[in-house]
Amino acid sequence: MVAVAILAAGKGTRMRSDLPKVLHRLGGKSLLEWVLTSLADIQLARRLVIVGYRSDLVCEALAHSVTAAGHPPLEFVEQTEQLGTGHAVQQLLPHLQGFTGDLLILNGDVPLLRTATLSHLLQIHRDRGNPATILTAHVPVPKGYGRVFCDSQNLLQQIVEDRDCTDAQKQNRRINAGVYCFHWPDLAAVLPQLKSENDQKEYYLTDAVNFLSPVNVVDVEDYREILGVNDRKQLATAYTILQTRIKDDWMQRGVTFIDPDSTTIDDTVQLETDVVVEPQTHLRGQTLIQAGSRIGPGSLIENSQIGKNVTVMFSVVLNSRVADGTRVGPYAHLRGGVETGTGCRIGNFVELKNTKLGDRTNVAHLSYLGDTTTGNQVNIGAGTITANYDGVNKHPTILGDRVKTGANTVLVAPLTIGSDVTIAAGSAVTENAPDDCLIIARSRQVIKPGWRLQSSSAADPKSADPK
Repeated sequence: MVAVAILAAGKGTRMRSDLPKVLHRLGGKSLLEWVLTSLADIQLARRLVIVGYRSDLVCEALAHSVTAAGHPPLEFVEQTEQLGTGHAVQQLLPHLQGFTGDLLILNGDVPLLRTATLSHLLQIHRDRGNPATILTAHVPVPKGYGRVFCDSQNLLQQIVEDRDCTDAQKQNRRINAGVYCFHWPDLAAVLPQLKSENDQKEYYLTDAVNFLSPVNVVDVEDYREILGVNDRKQLATAYTILQTRIKDDWMQRGVTFIDPDSTTIDDTVQLETDVVVEPQTHLRGQTLIQAGSRIGPGSLIENSQIGKNVTVMFSVVLNSRVADGTRVGPYAHLRGGVETGTGCRIGNFVELKNTKLGDRTNVAHLSYLGDTTTGNQVNIGAGTITANYDGVNKHPTILGDRVKTGANTVLVAPLTIGSDVTIAAGSAVTENAPDDCLIIARSRQVIKPGWRLQSSSAADPKSADPK
């Protein structure tokens, strides 16, 4: 039986933000959500989050998080004063009374831990049956970190802070990762013994480790997993590592990234085989891109579903659905629940908002359709717009099958146009129309020969005086 406690009470002063550090975003999730994600495949009896600074925001943010299937709900434990990691874990004493299992302790600002690493730590802890097991890492530059020393059996001998290390001890590159697994009854017995006799006047969890024996040491394979985030630069470093991890995984599954370094992708995005992602493309949120589609260059797709064999070039697609075989762009903008049929063409400088296009419909260039529904095989001429807003309310426009609008057509909503209708160029359409008709809604052209504006010099002889 395993419980987990996540330390998430700190402000994160070096982030220079009013937002709690653990809520800063990293590739579509907060730091704290990444920690919870790493626990998704581990069976847990309890999930506790120790909160403090702006705890209301932390609790509210996690209330909207998806709870992994089979996991217990989150329990929030308040740490009103932030007096160190040991003090944070002391707050669990009344909440875990009678609990006899193991407690895994994680930090809410360490987002890159893999599930496999935590599973391995727990397995070693169970197999050895020790009161405590700690995760360690070999880092290239250990300066500033406490060094971990152990014997040939990987049993802890001592943890020495960097400032207290001798020159010989400083050569040791094994550091404490700040991830622990304790047998809770053993830890609960020593927590009241912690003291704040240090420069920071804080209670350290590492002191609890010193009271317990034997303590096993487990090294993480990739030290980058245990990198914490304390400032914006470290946040950017973590993002780079995460992006490499995500894109490497997709490339192994049959997705092509033409220039991986110039593209970004959230962990929540789903890609199918033979998708090609061009340079300077960014994929966000709950996005699905199906097989054979080509996205980019220079495109943003967010919370959208892209069908098979779709191309999206230099365009933005937000909260929309693009069906198979559709071409989007360059420089198109789809937003607010757009849905296209199959084989559509949405071209240069076209904006669609809350619009549904039928199959094989073309909106080729320089047009805006808002709150519009079209039938199949509709052709929208250049410069066609729907005037869907009257200053108070939005109104719909409905176009039947095979409607053709001429260039610079204005469709003034609310409006319903039947099937097989042609609208003459330059028309401002304000009335509904039946099937199979031609709409001409413009003034007759008038030509006045010999017409020109009289110049000021012709009107006032004095103005033409060369003097």
